[in-house]
Amino acid sequence: MIELLEKTFQHNGLVLAFAVVGLVMYVSMQCSRYLTMGRVHGSAIAIVIGLGLAYWGGIQTGGTKGIADVPLFAGIGLMGGAMLRDFAIVATAFEVQVVEAKKAGMVGVLALLLGTLLPFVVGAGVAYAFGYRDAVSITTIGAGAVTYIVGPVTGAAIGASSDVMALSIAAGLIKAIMVMVGTPAAAKFLRLRTPRSAMVFGGLAGTVSGVSAGLAATDRRLVPYGALVATFHTGLGCLLGPSLLFFATRALVE
Repeated sequence: MIELLEKTFQHNGLVLAFAVVGLVMYVSMQCSRYLTMGRVHGSAIAIVIGLGLAYWGGIQTGGTKGIADVPLFAGIGLMGGAMLRDFAIVATAFEVQVVEAKKAGMVGVLALLLGTLLPFVVGAGVAYAFGYRDAVSITTIGAGAVTYIVGPVTGAAIGASSDVMALSIAAGLIKAIMVMVGTPAAAKFLRLRTPRSAMVFGGLAGTVSGVSAGLAATDRRLVPYGALVATFHTGLGCLLGPSLLFFATRALVE
């Protein structure tokens, strides 16, 4: 029976991959709800679990693709590959309603640009301080500080190594958790009381999961407004990271 299930899973790797990811997301959302009372978003917990599984897979097999090197979970490599990754990014962009986005106004646009550029500069500066001198690594880690999706997308586009892309994901994850936890504490100081202030905050913070969880713990009515502007960060970062930001970084360090 076990051999039959194993053969079935190996021949339907992509189906098993979706099932595994669904199970991880379910466990993560339950942990977020009952262990952190919603202060740490489920997506952040899921990323930590995913990194842990990838580390375990690499240790067990000595491979370079994480848990995808385990034959039973080879479908996860296809699910996390470039084709479905790019499809997910494009699908996210198509969900944005232009009419709704205009409500943010020029303040939202300025906050979006600052929220993209400032984290990149900080992330790139940290990478340089820790000894990275090539433009590819600095750009990838800096892009990870924008969001944990922009980092690996940028790294894959410009040829970064897997360990550098993992660092970029970690940078984005730390930022997301800081926003999740710090937003309720800083809400009074930031005057997060109106939809407009939530839009500006979403543009500056730039992480959808962090902004959504942070505003949910502050005032649930502000979540759609903050997430509206923060949603643009992934698309904007994926556009600027491998192009303008990479060229600018290469001009400075090489």
